[in-house]
Amino acid sequence: MSEKKREGIKCVMVIDGELPVGLIANTAAILGVTLGTKQDGIIGEDLQDGSGQRHLGITTIPIPILKASKEEIRSLREAAAKEEPDVMIVDFSAQAQSSRAYEEYATKLRQSEAMGIDYLGIALYGEDKIVKKLTGQIALLK
Repeated sequence: MSEKKREGIKCVMVIDGELPVGLIANTAAILGVTLGTKQDGIIGEDLQDGSGQRHLGITTIPIPILKASKEEIRSLREAAAKEEPDVMIVDFSAQAQSSRAYEEYATKLRQSEAMGIDYLGIALYGEDKIVKKLTGQIALLK
């Protein structure tokens, strides 16, 4: 997607602010990797510095990281789901974090009702107005 097409697009991560710093970092990394894989054009082209060394492309848009409680994240996810497909939702849960293999995670997820999923964080990517409406009152993670 060109820069022109990115106008009007917003991306945020919302992570449980009560998590230990290592788990916050892990959650942000997993959300970011998934965003970069699922959203075409979010990663810029590789660049070269003045010495000719290559630097792999990074995100072309800012991604603020906000903090919320587990309950607020669940409510936010439910509200964002009503906005699909205008908003892409990436979530990361305790079910995923505690799994040693992807198939174990898949099994845990299939066995969990929606209210039983313990979200550590979510990322929202989509129409600026919608993402702002959903997350505008949530504080930055500091």
